[in-house]
Formats: sequence, structure tokens, C-alpha cells
Amino acid sequence: METEGTVQRFDPPHTHGLTDEEVSLRIGQGLANAAPDTIARSTWQIIRGNLFTLFNAFNFTIGACLFAIGAYANMVYLLPVLSNIAIGIGQEIYGRNMVKNLSLIGQLKVAVVRGGKEREVPVDQLVLDDITVLAAGNQVCADSIVADGSVEVNESLLTGEADPVYKAGGDSLLSGSFVISGKCKAKVERVGADNYAAKLAQEAKQYKQANSELLRSMRKVTRFTSYFIVPIAALLFLEAYLIRSDTVGNSIIATSAALLGMLPKGLVLLISASLIVGITLLSRKKILVQELYALETLAHVDMLCLDKTGTLTEGKMSVSDIVPLDGHEMPIPIERAIGCFIGALEDNNATFLALKERFAADDTRRPIAKTPFSSERKWSCVTFEDIGAIAMGAPEQLVQDGGFTLPDAVSDVQASGKRVLCLGYSAEPPEEGTLNGIKPVAAIVFSDPLRKGAKKTLDFFKREGVNIRLISGDSPLTVSNVARRAGFENYEAYVDMTGMDSEADIEAAAARHAIFGRVSPNQKKLLVQAFQKNGHTVAMTGDGVNDVLALREADCSIAMSAGSDAARQVSQLVLLNSDFTALPDAVMEGRRVINNITRFGSVFMVKTIFSILLSLFAIVTMTPFPFLPIQITLYDLFIEGYASFILQFEPNPKRIRGTFLPTVIRNASPMAILILLNTIAVTCLAPLLGLSGTAALTVIFYTTGFAGILAVLKACRPFNILRLLIFSTVVPGFYAAAYLFRGTLGLEALTTVSYALFAISAVLAVPIVLLLAYGIRRHAEKARRTPRQGV
Repeated sequence: METEGTVQRFDPPHTHGLTDEEVSLRIGQGLANAAPDTIARSTWQIIRGNLFTLFNAFNFTIGACLFAIGAYANMVYLLPVLSNIAIGIGQEIYGRNMVKNLSLIGQLKVAVVRGGKEREVPVDQLVLDDITVLAAGNQVCADSIVADGSVEVNESLLTGEADPVYKAGGDSLLSGSFVISGKCKAKVERVGADNYAAKLAQEAKQYKQANSELLRSMRKVTRFTSYFIVPIAALLFLEAYLIRSDTVGNSIIATSAALLGMLPKGLVLLISASLIVGITLLSRKKILVQELYALETLAHVDMLCLDKTGTLTEGKMSVSDIVPLDGHEMPIPIERAIGCFIGALEDNNATFLALKERFAADDTRRPIAKTPFSSERKWSCVTFEDIGAIAMGAPEQLVQDGGFTLPDAVSDVQASGKRVLCLGYSAEPPEEGTLNGIKPVAAIVFSDPLRKGAKKTLDFFKREGVNIRLISGDSPLTVSNVARRAGFENYEAYVDMTGMDSEADIEAAAARHAIFGRVSPNQKKLLVQAFQKNGHTVAMTGDGVNDVLALREADCSIAMSAGSDAARQVSQLVLLNSDFTALPDAVMEGRRVINNITRFGSVFMVKTIFSILLSLFAIVTMTPFPFLPIQITLYDLFIEGYASFILQFEPNPKRIRGTFLPTVIRNASPMAILILLNTIAVTCLAPLLGLSGTAALTVIFYTTGFAGILAVLKACRPFNILRLLIFSTVVPGFYAAAYLFRGTLGLEALTTVSYALFAISAVLAVPIVLLLAYGIRRHAEKARRTPRQGV
């Protein structure tokens, strides 16, 4: 035992590890490894995030002003505000707990040696001086030093460099890197926030922003309304108090109504609540969403990159045949040679596990050199003192003699979609890192059953306009034939990526082909980038360490739970059942959320736009803002909240069209302009028709409600039974409430003249809205064409 600072360090042998007492001591000292960061927020963070917002600050400030002047009835708007806060907090806590419980299923674990026995523990229970066992596919969870064995690691998550780095006894392993080949035991040197990766993550947090159109749109709306609120509030109050000589109370009430109308608080709630509900629904289907806005990205995906193994196929590899190759022999039988080969290596990929299941491992022979398998090399080799060198890998890697070709029987098997590896032998050790002198002696045939539902899933994506690309490390011919069996139409459009290194060549291949075989990890990343350059929103599925670079690059990354730690850690979605046939559910859920938000977002935006227009109109004409806060509250409840709250759960599988903010503004503007025109018309006609000020404001409120109802009508079309039921209750509900509570709302019963004015406005509303919508659409089309004409 050594003392480092104030902490006593243990130096356990790698064969024994720490004792249970030493582990308990470490935990008591607070020297356990912190769990990886997740999107989950604490209860206080959720409360704070929903309560202390700019919108709520404005709302509560307005409420305080109304309370100060005794306008208690107009403070009713705070009830839906408080209800929205409570609903938002409740939904997020429920969703967080649901996701947290599912996260325990897919929680990252690490193998450790304790008390002489190897066991798995959650990563947050790893302690200082623990002995960890690392093999291919494992992520290094804490900074460590290699105590026994050797590995190749990829440190691209930390350095950006994808080249494998060899690590042997005494070398440092950095947390955040992952093992691509070999096996070792490593002693933990740092835990929690002291880890290298944790320090990098902490530095990067302040710069990291979610790539979300919804988030960017709401920031624009928030920023825009924030610019308007303070100056408009000041102008409205001064205009009312100083110019029109209104009382302080009436001036505050009129100003408050204008500000409440501008705040798109309902739209903010709609977006966050819809995303949380979507994540919760997917969690019930065993799909873990690790980033809130990943659901939005998934809805926009039009290019899906799939691997063959574990996606189209079940990933349950098994050896189905061994075919000796004529002309090449070994000093020991082939099956015994394979046993020596797997006994010397400690790989854990699917192919290696299939070999171990079929052949008895022989670890009695001492290897003098070995090269573990990596997806970059596509081969592995072991040299024995008394046998020679035994290698295994892709046929094109071992069959380097131009005069040798695989027998037709083996080629036919490969063409049928089965995987084929070659076993090679040389009496003399090859040069390090090469297969020089290795001759193929046998072909090993692997089978992997086609996944049930694969064809149905591919048909779904074709029908929904999502392009599929198959990217695999296997032979392109093998992948092509598996694709053919799965019903993939472009199964003949395949290419071998061996030796294709330039970005230009890869971009050209990406444009021409649908199936890519013998792909290296870096090529996978470059393919994803090529698809993105062509304007595609790319989703990438993966389960191995060779997929990590591409997963990080993709717009939406999807990992299989049964895959490597590294793949799960960098992905936004994790399929907890490791079944890619669940992806249609995820895509449809993303589309449902985004389409419903976009559809009802325009209903919410109507009030924001007309409140700004009417505020400017009031300032210019020196007339009162035509609404009271309590009237805005009634509008919020019946026009905005009621229909959108119920219909946000409705299925909506349509493809995403357009962008969010321009779409909702374009759809909302005709109704908002109609409200402005109605207000101008009634304000001008009221004195001529002998209407009192209250009667005129009543007509304006009724026509404003009618314009909002037109927005709801547009959002509900085309009608089904549910939408028809909801809409048919919006209309009588709004007007019945306006009539029954007219005294509290500051309204009066309509007279014959008022009815006539409202009826004329209602009749003209539809053609005016259609004309405005046509003009706005033509203007938008012209604006889109103008840049192209000028280029």
C-alpha cells in the first residue's frame, strides 16, 4: 500500500484485485467512479427549468402589477400559467423516471477482478485501484494503466485521430477511448471528475448546443418578442396614462393584455411537452432516447445507413462448414489449428464467439507473436513456436497470390449471402503487421439467419421515402445477397470499398451505389459525410466499435443495446431489444410529434402576431389596446389549449415538409392580419353605427375568436371523428363562455347592429383569409426564386 497525497493507494495483483473491504473503504472515501452524464435532470433542475423562465418572469411581473392595482379578475390568466408549469414539471418528471428505469437495463457495466474473481459492476461502482478487464468493444471507463496483456485502442473520441494505438504493460489508457482488439487487465488510476474525459466534457459543456430547428426557432421567437415587450409596454402605458389621461389601473390593465398576447408561452409548452411525451411513449417500446431533441432529428431523416450483421440478420453467427483448399497443407489438422488460434487470442466479436462455440480452444501452445483482429486490417494472426503462423481473415486479404482463386463451391456459398473467412498458414513468421508468406488452407463458412421482419421494415422505409444504404465490413457480394433475400431492391448496386481512400472517390461511390462492402471505420464516417453533403439528413445504426466514428458524424445515431459500450455511449437512441425492426415506430413517433407541433404551432402564433400588430395600431392611433387580460385568458383556453392538448397525441405519419418557424408564421399570418383588419373596421364604423366603446370591443373580441377558430379549423383538417368532435365543441364553448361570463370579461350582449357587424365580418372572413394566404404564398415563392435568379 502506498500513500499519494492524503489517499492511501492499493497495489493489488492483477489476478486478485481489490478485496470487498478495500472496495467499501474506497466508496466510503468518495473514490467511486461517477456515472456518465445523461439528459436526465434532477427534480429541482426540472422545477427550476419550468419555473424560472423568461416567459414566466414576464407573466408573474404582469400579475404583480395587476395585483397591485386590485385587478384580481384579470389575474385569472395565472391559473393556466400555473397549470402549464405544473403539467410541464409533472410530465418531465414522469418521463425522466420512465427513461431512468429503462436506462438501468442498458446501463454501462465494466468487468473487474475482485477477490480473485471476475465480475461485472455498474460503471459508477468502479473504484480507485480496481483491476478492470478490457476486451474488444469495451469503452475505457476510467483513466487506467495496463497491468497485464495488450490492446489496441481508438482515442478518436478524445483526440479526433482514428488510427489505432497499441497499449501494453505500463501504458496509460484514457477514459473515453475504446478497445478495438486484444485483451488486457488495467489498474484504475483516476475516477469521476478527475478522469481525462470528464475534464474535457466539463470544458466542452458550455459550447455544446443541441442541433434542433425547434430550439433555434423558439430562441428566435423569444428574442424577437423580448425586443418588443419592454418598449411596447412603455409606449402603451405612457400613451394611455399621459395622452388619453386614463387611470393608472386602466393603463396597466390595457398594457398587460397586450404583453400577455405577445408571449408565446403556450407554444413553448407545446414543444417541450410533446417531445417529453414522445420520449416516454418510445421508452415503453424499449427505445431509449438519450437526447431530448433527437426525436425531432429522427423525424427529418431521409437517409438511413444500416449494417448487415445484427440488423438485416439476427447477428447470431455460427460455423456451418469448413472447406479445405487444395494445394496447401498444415502440420496439424485444420480443426486443431483453429483451436490453437482461438486459444491464443482473446477477441470477443461475433465471428470469434462463433468459432469458440464450434471448436475447442487449445491454450497449451505458447504464441511468440500475435496480431488481434481489427476492422481496419480485417485479419488476425498468431505465430506459434512449434507450428508456425496461423492467420484468419477476409478472403481477399489472404488470397494474395494471383494464381489462386477460391473454388466455385466456396464462391457460390459466398454469393448466396453467407460469410466466408479464410484460414491461412505459413511455416515462417510473417513480417510484423503483414501477411507475407501466408497461404490459404481452408475456407470457413458462417451462417447468420435473416431477421424476421427485415423485409417488412425495408418496405416501410421505401414507402415513406427514406433511402436505405447498407454499409458493412463484409464482402459486398455477401451483403448484396443478404439484401436480396430481405427484399432490398437495389441489391445489385454494390461496391467494394477496399483501397478507396480519397474523399472524392468515396463521394462518387456514395452517389452511385446503395451497398458498400469491406468498409473501414473511417470510410463509414466519410460515407455519412458524403450523404450529408448531398443534402440528406442521415441516421446511422451500429453496434460495434467500428461504427463509432460514423455514429458520431450522423445527424441521428442509433445503437443496439447488445452492441459495444462505445456505440451505446455516443448514440442518441438505443434500441434496448437490439432489433432494428423497431425503427419504424421511432420514425413514426418523431413524425407525429413534429407534425402535430407544426400543425398547432400556427394556432399559437396567431395571438403573438395579432398582439404585436394591435399594439402598434393602438400606439399609432392613440386608441386603447382592445382586449383585457381575462379575455386573452379565455382565448388561450378555448382557441389554443383545448384542441392542441388533446390532438397532440393523435398519430400523424406524414413526411416532414418545410421548416418549422416559416411554416407556422406563414399559416398564422392570414388570421392575424384578418384580426387587425376587423379591429380597424370596427373602430372606424362604431361611431357611425352608434355603437358604444364596450359594444365595439365586444364585436372585436367575437371576430377575433372567429379568426382563431378558423386557425383551429385549418389545423384540424382533414376531419376525422376525433377532430370533428373537438372542433365542434370549440365553437360553442368559446362563444357560450363569452356570453355567460360577459360581465367578468368586460363584454356586453350583442345588439342587432352588433350582430349584423359580426355576421358581415364572419361572412367576409373566409375569402379575406384565402386571399391573404394566396398573397403570402406567392410572396414566399417569389422570395425563394429570387436568390436563384440572381446567382
